[in-house]
Amino acid sequence: MDSGIMRKRLGAIIGIGAAIIVAALPGMASAQAAKMGAAEMLPPNAKPGECYARVFVPATYSTETAQVITREASERVEIIPARYEKVTEQVLVREASKKVEVVPATYEWVEERVLVKPAAERIVEIPAVYETVKETVVDRPAHTVWKKGEGPIQKVDYATGEIMCLVEVPATYKTMTRTVLKTPATARKDEVPAEYTTVRKQVLKTPSTTREVAVPAEYKEITVQKLVSPAEQKRVQIPAEQQAVTKTVVASEGRIEWQSVLCETNASPAVIRSMQQALRQAGRYSGKIDGKLNAGTLAAVRSFQQAKGLPTGHLTMETLQVLGVRAGN
Repeated sequence: MDSGIMRKRLGAIIGIGAAIIVAALPGMASAQAAKMGAAEMLPPNAKPGECYARVFVPATYSTETAQVITREASERVEIIPARYEKVTEQVLVREASKKVEVVPATYEWVEERVLVKPAAERIVEIPAVYETVKETVVDRPAHTVWKKGEGPIQKVDYATGEIMCLVEVPATYKTMTRTVLKTPATARKDEVPAEYTTVRKQVLKTPSTTREVAVPAEYKEITVQKLVSPAEQKRVQIPAEQQAVTKTVVASEGRIEWQSVLCETNASPAVIRSMQQALRQAGRYSGKIDGKLNAGTLAAVRSFQQAKGLPTGHLTMETLQVLGVRAGN
């Protein structure tokens, strides 16, 4: 199929007449670049077997909050009137005086510890401690004997003509058990504490005394009205009023860029069917699951892209990833 016919057919299906679609099949990308006469019009780093298109990446926005003064700071003058109140005053009726009183003696009960038995010492005998130990001793030491046979050490019995070998017999051991003294008997001195008993008795706490007692003066209460605070002016500072204003600002401008897309050249019916099924599950497509990249399918793709904030204009690989569709199906 000629590349010019392919672009016209894709432009009629997708609805974008001005977009440039380059089918990067083996040997085709270099031929189209030569026809266009400008290398910068082609997508960079193109891969054989993939298609590319210029798509619109929508702008992104962020929200900023700022404090705006709605009323400047000011002040007002308040008149605080004089304040009066009724108070009670005491008037002396009789002068203070003194009188002598007898303070009786006081007693108290106290507890006292009395020694019953003084401290002493006692001797405690600690018996010896023994333990049983096992000891290995030689039962029979190593020795050698002559035996018949062949061996490195031979002796000929000239009486019988036999060969005799000198064989080494290892020592044998046995285990002996005996009781040994671990710690000898000793004696220690233990302190026996003294014994006390508690007795309770009454003792004089303070002897009787005399004291002078002050007789307070006697007063009579009368009610009078007094000035508590005079009238005055008060300046009240009125703070400025502010209001939080939220506005939306552009975080990044919308732009046109090359992206890998699906078209009739590299989109299999199986991939289109999987995409149609995913669009239906997303509530964006209600047509037939027929594996055809028709106008209804592309309209559902554009609606899904706008809802997800994805680049619009073509069926991009990023859109397939968000739909959960593998391009190799």
